[in-house]
Amino acid sequence: MELGAGAADAGNLFVITGGPGSGKSTLVGALRDAGYCGSDEVGRQIIKDQMSISGRALPWIDPALFAEMMLSWELRTYGALAARPGPVFFDRGIPDVLGYLRLNDLPVPSHMEEAAALFRYSRRVFIAPPWPEIFAPDSERKQTVEEAERTYHAMVSTYSDCDYELVVLPRSSVEDRLRFIVGTLG
Repeated sequence: MELGAGAADAGNLFVITGGPGSGKSTLVGALRDAGYCGSDEVGRQIIKDQMSISGRALPWIDPALFAEMMLSWELRTYGALAARPGPVFFDRGIPDVLGYLRLNDLPVPSHMEEAAALFRYSRRVFIAPPWPEIFAPDSERKQTVEEAERTYHAMVSTYSDCDYELVVLPRSSVEDRLRFIVGTLG
């Protein structure tokens, strides 16, 4: 199946993607504070949950299992938010799972490609470029700045392959980024 071939794009569902530490989650939080619907980043939640139970679905222990859990959670989040009226902002989307596997030189199972083709977002996807000045590792984010940059490039490639139009976010304040997104929706 061609990655972009599937269901029609959902015009009110917007993905914010990019590498770790580029301000995506902060921006989605600001959009929620401004009254928009937004999701949490699933990878971070899975890592927190798995660490609390000494689970194996961690990117540094079993990256394929981690990807399966991310897909499951992304599908659940998509299903819960797809019918919401008005713009909905996702902190990453289903294609991010494909990008994660590609980044780690792991095979992308056909069911994941099918999920990316069937569960579509708005054709315009916002992507946060690498931003070393704000990047900071923490207990869930163990990547380096170099890995963050490679992740960004993997997302550019993956979302392009899935037939999305990437809109690069400016490296500016959260408020400026919020205005940029709202203006782009206009």
